[in-house]
Amino acid sequence: MTNHHTTRRTLVLAGLAGLAAAPMLPGLVTAAAATEGDVLSRDAVLRDPDAPAVGNPKGDITIVEYFDYQCPYCKTVHAELKQVMRDDPKVRVVYKDWPIFGGPSGYAARLALASRRQNKYLEAHEALLGVKEKLSEESVRTTLAGVGVDVEQALAELQTNRTAIEAALTRHHTQATAFGFSGTPAFIIGYFRVPGALDAATFKRAIKDARAAAAKGAK
Repeated sequence: MTNHHTTRRTLVLAGLAGLAAAPMLPGLVTAAAATEGDVLSRDAVLRDPDAPAVGNPKGDITIVEYFDYQCPYCKTVHAELKQVMRDDPKVRVVYKDWPIFGGPSGYAARLALASRRQNKYLEAHEALLGVKEKLSEESVRTTLAGVGVDVEQALAELQTNRTAIEAALTRHHTQATAFGFSGTPAFIIGYFRVPGALDAATFKRAIKDARAAAAKGAK
């Protein structure tokens, strides 16, 4: 029986079959003349200092994930992406909150980003993706407290740095929509746009194609 998840995954796999022929729009990320303030420049997409990153900081492939803490596919894909990082020590992953599932998603994204000052973003990220039910502001606070986040401090940090946090979320939204993504999760893998929930094997195929493109001098 074909369900929504199966159909979506089939479409993703079909798209990946021609991945090498579908690079990112060169006028966006790869423009050498992009200004420092251009949110679609390569550095803004791949090296934004306000976007948490894990994996090898000097990795030869960067994966940018646009996600929402209430997206069920994001929860599923998280374990697959962690497996990829364990198997491939040359991968770097950048997390970009794109809260499109309503108010609690935005609240979760903002508090998670505010927890970075406590060096607790990754704990917050893992915990929020592990919540099975729909989020509420109360459940977000409870979840973060459960992994050692000082919630009051995070709320204070959110107020202090609200401008920077809101600007980061705006950049993420601008990038995701400019790349033609219509939902979460969505990925930039090397020089390619890849929408949808991938399994570890499909991630690895995409990474292989991205490395091949880079070796051929894709810009």
